[in-house]
Amino acid sequence: MSADGPGAEAQELLRRLVRFNTVNPPGDERAAQEYLADHLRQAGFDCELLGAEPGRPNLLARLRAAGAPPADEPSGDGPTLCLLGHVDTVLANADEWTHDPWSGEIADGCLWGRGALDMKSQVAAEIAAAASLARSGWRPARGELLIAAVVDEETGGSLGAEWVCKNHPEKVRCDLLVNEGGGEVFEYAGRRYYGVCCAEKGVFRFTLSTDGVAGHASMPGMGENALLKMAPLLERLAARQPAYELTEEPRGMLRGIGEDPDDAKGSIERMRAADPLLATMFEPMFGVTFTPTQIAASQKINVIPSRAELKVDCRVPPGLGEAEVRRGIAEVLGEDGFEVEFSERVVGNRSPMQSQLMKTIIDWIGERDPSAAVVPVILPGFTDSRHFREAFPECVAYGFFPQRHQTMLQTAPLVHAADERIDVRDIAFATEFYADLATRTLG
Repeated sequence: MSADGPGAEAQELLRRLVRFNTVNPPGDERAAQEYLADHLRQAGFDCELLGAEPGRPNLLARLRAAGAPPADEPSGDGPTLCLLGHVDTVLANADEWTHDPWSGEIADGCLWGRGALDMKSQVAAEIAAAASLARSGWRPARGELLIAAVVDEETGGSLGAEWVCKNHPEKVRCDLLVNEGGGEVFEYAGRRYYGVCCAEKGVFRFTLSTDGVAGHASMPGMGENALLKMAPLLERLAARQPAYELTEEPRGMLRGIGEDPDDAKGSIERMRAADPLLATMFEPMFGVTFTPTQIAASQKINVIPSRAELKVDCRVPPGLGEAEVRRGIAEVLGEDGFEVEFSERVVGNRSPMQSQLMKTIIDWIGERDPSAAVVPVILPGFTDSRHFREAFPECVAYGFFPQRHQTMLQTAPLVHAADERIDVRDIAFATEFYADLATRTLG
């Protein structure tokens, strides 16, 4: 891709986007969204800013074939391909950074700033690819190209993807969707792999509680300290996770990298021997996970607590649910000495691992990085894809932002952290992918 082509356009878009402070809360994404809308409108897109709050609009931009119906009518034959991204970010403490997180500075071959990975880079690449195609005169031969740049992802999407999907589904209905969650290259056993995020874990958060008898803290033996009863539970949570229970996606991933899905324990041990960080990142795909995050007991320092509560963040692969979580609790913690109360039950979400969209990704990687392979992965967390999968069950939604030069092991520690940055070559690499995806999918 030439220095003055779509890759350079994406780089400049990203620099500008980083300079918009869209830390959520409060978000305040309007200025960034107006900038992007103007860029797409000048290229020939029909653009709309639509939101639950005036200062936080979602950008929806469409490109259709010449002679197609108006934007508020069905497009007719052909699929709708949606390139999705969010423009809000988490906070950044400038004192912890090597370069100003709001500068978009280019140094050491990377573009630095909050959102450089999560996920203004993907937004910039998607929009640069789409805008360059539109300016060249390209229009879909069938279906339509939809750009959805949304707000509020970092706090759950209630003003962003969730709001649009629930309140204006006709404006974001799509057949194919590409979002964040995968695409960074990793190496294993001498081969390169690109993960396509086909699924996201659900959330079954729960609270463990223990009971005791209140008393004066000056006499430790007078009461029955409920907080101390948490100690063995914490020790058990520190010692192990529930047994592996592989679903379709991790089995596909293990087969793809040459491991045996029927020997998950051996596979993860070999992975850990090869690279401990790689094992740390992939092991959560293998089943239900428990992470204790908050504990509370007495409201006064001089009172022995009669009750203590421990909150546990529990993530569950799609296809598994409360029964598997309760089985894991019994396995790890036993069945006596505590109570369990669920505070959230959100099942995981997924799209089929085999599809025409997956074939397009596999073919493209095969052309650009012939020695590499593509494998399915599960995201331990979740993205806005879950709102689209829920609203449009037939939609095939994948997370894929291809990075060839900055590996997954280099990228992962930078997301939501200081010195977030992306190799500028990968901005161009991803931009090329989104342009080719549009033309191969829509003609």
